[in-house]
Amino acid sequence: MENEALKTLRIGIVSSRFNDKVVKELCNACIDKLQIEGVLSNNITHETVPGALEIPIMLDSFARKRKFDVLIGIGAVIRGETYHFEIVSDQSANGLLQLQLNYHIPIINAIITTNSSDEAFARTKIKGEEAAEGAIEMAQLVKKYD
Repeated sequence: MENEALKTLRIGIVSSRFNDKVVKELCNACIDKLQIEGVLSNNITHETVPGALEIPIMLDSFARKRKFDVLIGIGAVIRGETYHFEIVSDQSANGLLQLQLNYHIPIINAIITTNSSDEAFARTKIKGEEAAEGAIEMAQLVKKYD
């Protein structure tokens, strides 16, 4: 997408507050990369929710408005001692997939799932940047064929 086109790209981001330090690093890397690529800060809407399972419903609210070109869900699910890790990982991903198919809007899944905080922190910068790059690419592709 050319730099001029990126100036009009409208992006909605929803991030979780659970595992906040990891998620803040992911968000910062994502937003920084979007702005480096030419997306205007005024065209980025960012809201936070309690946890990864709440990301899909907030993104649903964004999608219903039909004012965004692409949406990004950002969170961190870190394995604990219970099965809850698998439920949160699977269901948050499923929620994002269903939304993008229901609303025909690209949704980037930047909800990382790791075995430890160390693994999570090792991925924040690259995964945040990859989310930004994926958002730009998918917005471009969907606009091309709509």
